[in-house]
Amino acid sequence: MDTKRIVVIGGSAAGPKAASRARRMDEHAQITLIQKSAELSMASCGYPYYVGGFFDDRDQLLCSPAGVVRDSRFFWNAKRIDTKVRTEVTKVDPIAKEVFFKNLDTGETGSLPYDKLVIATGATPRKPPVPGIELDGITTLQSMQDADFLRKISDDGVIKKAVVIGGGLIGIETCEALHLAGIDITLVEMLPQLLTFLDMQMAMLVEGYVRTKANVILENGVAAFLGENGKLTGVKLQNGTEIPCQLAVVAIGVIPNVGLARSMGITIGERGGIVVNKYMQTNLEDVYAVGDCVETNNLITGVQVHAPFGDLANLQGRVAGENIICGNVKEFPGTIQTGICKVFDYGVGSTGLSEQNAQRNNITNYETTYNASLDKPGFMQGRLLVTKLLADKTSRKILGAQVLGPGDVGKQIAIWAMAIQNNMTVDQMCNADLPYAPPFSLAIDHSIASAHVMQNKLDGLMDGINAFELKELLKKEEKMLLLDVRNPDEFEAMRLGIGEVLIPLGQLRARLNELPKDKDTLIVTWCKISLRGYEAALILKSYGYTNVKVLEGGLMAWPFGRER
Repeated sequence: MDTKRIVVIGGSAAGPKAASRARRMDEHAQITLIQKSAELSMASCGYPYYVGGFFDDRDQLLCSPAGVVRDSRFFWNAKRIDTKVRTEVTKVDPIAKEVFFKNLDTGETGSLPYDKLVIATGATPRKPPVPGIELDGITTLQSMQDADFLRKISDDGVIKKAVVIGGGLIGIETCEALHLAGIDITLVEMLPQLLTFLDMQMAMLVEGYVRTKANVILENGVAAFLGENGKLTGVKLQNGTEIPCQLAVVAIGVIPNVGLARSMGITIGERGGIVVNKYMQTNLEDVYAVGDCVETNNLITGVQVHAPFGDLANLQGRVAGENIICGNVKEFPGTIQTGICKVFDYGVGSTGLSEQNAQRNNITNYETTYNASLDKPGFMQGRLLVTKLLADKTSRKILGAQVLGPGDVGKQIAIWAMAIQNNMTVDQMCNADLPYAPPFSLAIDHSIASAHVMQNKLDGLMDGINAFELKELLKKEEKMLLLDVRNPDEFEAMRLGIGEVLIPLGQLRARLNELPKDKDTLIVTWCKISLRGYEAALILKSYGYTNVKVLEGGLMAWPFGRER
């Protein structure tokens, strides 16, 4: 029997998964894993939570499910995988099929032959090319060393002010971690919104919440880092504002590490990642690539995307690991770019297409809806969820979902991700057989209720208007009646303050004489979540009013300031 020689370059997530899967497929293969850093199989998505003190044992970031640290000894004893840590691959000869490497501690060099090679070189944090970037006190949150550095700062309690640059997933999670340490945070984002995977209205709801925890500056970038004696003292923004701080965390995205692949003649795509097929195979037959260094197919648009997510890295590694042993028998079809993050006490998630992403891909035949409701009954301490759905008007297939709030966002996003991947329609979701009991869900789950709202719109039973559309009408001073149908005590406690009239739903039929005589006048109805707003609209239509719209999501989905 010929012994297969497998070399895996990269030991974070995708590489160890590929090596481990290969071992499970072939007990006798010779498998070597080469890792530049000292650690192996790090749970890098857990770094912000280690920094934030959610757990104290650093080794938990490196442990197997059984609680064993995944170091070189573990990989050899449990898996018979030879690991070379603190070792950098300097060159690969794809003709001779040989990997050349150097130990970063000893300077020792060597080489290994391979039959199959897996490249899992990950990605590198972007850094703004501005003066002062080399000052002490500036870091990313990409490595265990970064996590150690920030955890020490959190524990020491000396630093009082920090600037986080970048309003994406890592930036937001870092804000929470440092906030928990009592550090005053300023979050700086060059774009007009946080979390660009969200559409603007949803992003503004997140922004409003984050502003209760940190200072937020949008549409402004870093011009320079300021310092004295080599240490950071502040950040100067492009508009000239100077923010005093002793710590700056740069979280403006990552760049695929493809230098080694490029030197081998491997094809690099338009998104900057390695191009692979559905088997995770590069244009070199015996070379596979996985994880944050690759591009993958978006299953909805068919466009290649860079999706640096830990779950995808593991799934890709599993596919490649089996294929390098068994031939190309397993496929990784692509991604719908499902993601979720913890934003202080909120969850924020997205799957499939956002509206702005649909427009970028020239997808225009869609409908959107917003729904706000609790994740479970109020008597079980239900918490708010706000969902935005995107569906194709013709096929009625669900294209995308965004969910946020203090409720169970993870469950909702998981439901929508499976619905989208299985090409489910709105109508199928309207009767989805989901588990129900009051500790876990409403009788009609929030996801199903969101589908009901979309079905009502597609069927012409409800004419909705979102907050941005209503805001535009207010700017144009359109003639309309704004109708809040809640109870007086609710109105006194909180209202939009945009010129609305209060007529409680239970009084509406008796007070029709207070409405415009011209039944073609635009009337916009709402309540806290617009369930009563929808019922009010149906009542008005039944009495001949022809231009009634429901403010989708009601007050809970309104991202602008309220009167109280």
